[in-house]
Amino acid sequence: MTSVRLAVDGRSDIGLFREDNEDRVFCYEDTHHPFAYVILADGMGGHRGGAMASEIATRSIHNCLDQVLSESFLASPAAQQEELLKSTMTRAIDSANQQILEAKKSNPEYARMGTTVVAAAIWNDYLVVAHVGDSRAYHWSGRRLQRLTRDHSFVQELIDSGQLSEEEGRKSRLRNQLTSALGITEEVSPSILARRLTDYSLLLLCSDGLTDYLDDPQLEKILNTHRPALSCTHRFIDEANRMGGKDNISAGMIEFQREAG
Repeated sequence: MTSVRLAVDGRSDIGLFREDNEDRVFCYEDTHHPFAYVILADGMGGHRGGAMASEIATRSIHNCLDQVLSESFLASPAAQQEELLKSTMTRAIDSANQQILEAKKSNPEYARMGTTVVAAAIWNDYLVVAHVGDSRAYHWSGRRLQRLTRDHSFVQELIDSGQLSEEEGRKSRLRNQLTSALGITEEVSPSILARRLTDYSLLLLCSDGLTDYLDDPQLEKILNTHRPALSCTHRFIDEANRMGGKDNISAGMIEFQREAG
């Protein structure tokens, strides 16, 4: 018999130049069931509007995911549980979008606020990742790092069409122009990825305050050379600050392991 062990960690830092931290990270690990999730949001809009948007997003998605482990869910077949987790994640993103729009109506001074979001949830060995914007999710196998998300940004579209390389995109002045975010339009379509985990896995979620400084090979090198890997949230943030720290920097992780019973 094998069992699943999940562990989470998350950290957000204001950086070296910003007056406010508009990023939010929320981590959850259930103490009785193999269920964990991390939510990360990077707000925008100034005048503390970004902080409000990211706070609304993380709280709203947490409230939805917190309802997953109902009696009916736990009694359902595995395939149905997986579909329920996916649909809950999609519904959570939509709920967050609507709540930000409502907050904007009530607070005209925050009319420009919005936020990116990336969320990852694991139930047993089943992973669901959802994102809107340019906050990213990665999968690290213990050796190799794989990006799971594609930025919803103008620069990503230029990269996909071959007009820019990845390195040129990281340096482009247009890199912060998003093509999708929460709190901007009535309808939002998150990108959803679902897969089964078979071996040791670490899910990394991060804001662009990290990836503006550390590219994928640099992230992979840190994960490959520092132990315990789950503590690399601190290493990532320290490195981004050392390299400039012009933005808020956030990272969250879920570690998945199988253990012999």
